[in-house]
Amino acid sequence: MMTLDMNELRLAKPGTQNAALRDYDSVRRAIAFISERWRTQPTIEAMAEASSLTPDELHHLFRRWAGLTPKGFMQALTLDHAKNLLRDSASVLDAALDSGLSGPGRLHDLFVTHESMSPGEWKSGGEGMTLRFGFHPSPFGTALVIASERGLAGLAFADPGEEPAALDDMRRRWPKATYIEDYLATAPLAQRIFDKKLWRPEQPLRVTLIGTDFEVRVWETLLKIPMGHAVCYSDIARKIESPKASRAVGAAVGKNPISFVVPCHRALGKSGALTGYHWGITRKQAMIGWEAGQVGLQ
Repeated sequence: MMTLDMNELRLAKPGTQNAALRDYDSVRRAIAFISERWRTQPTIEAMAEASSLTPDELHHLFRRWAGLTPKGFMQALTLDHAKNLLRDSASVLDAALDSGLSGPGRLHDLFVTHESMSPGEWKSGGEGMTLRFGFHPSPFGTALVIASERGLAGLAFADPGEEPAALDDMRRRWPKATYIEDYLATAPLAQRIFDKKLWRPEQPLRVTLIGTDFEVRVWETLLKIPMGHAVCYSDIARKIESPKASRAVGAAVGKNPISFVVPCHRALGKSGALTGYHWGITRKQAMIGWEAGQVGLQ
């Protein structure tokens, strides 16, 4: 459930505590208003009026205190309620209407935006989906490439003998999907990923990100880090306007399902240390060194 960052209030200087208290009260009223009325899908104007702020003021203040926008908070409540209904065997139509949405189309858009899958696919744990996979040589060991109809869904790495474990790790993301080993289908993706001559900005690689709204925001920020550069988790937290969420950012980086393409290896600890990496520190060092060499060749 939503928790406000009270550290900001406690650490405020005496001369600014009154302003901090007013800000806290405004955000508290906004949260109460949204929590009570999310089923009616209120507008940002209605939320702002309940908080005695302008829409712009509420947007920025809410994001600073709560880590997401008022609309994002309402969508999270809506999505959570719909998930519970779907878990209890409700139909997609009933889940949409009971969540205050006008129909299945809006619920579908909400799930695709935040979960990168349809409500039906989420409800079934990927049942009915076909994911093709293949193991391919790469500069960083054996690469496990997983493809959906929408594009690249997973990229993992394995040392010799660890291929089954890497596949099991990725299967947990869509446990009920049908997995088909198809080297020929995934080979073109592997070639595009690791052959720099095939990197074309005008033809970006299509990817399917599986994660929460916060995780996807972190991964989108990683995509903006230029090759040959690195940033700290705290830098990413600031960029997504959640400056005190460095640990959560680190956790999201660790859950990145499409390693290398979504460059989680470019995220470092505050001191510049490599910190952990799901596929091994040695592999992270190799990726950073390989990219440095590619930049040097430009």
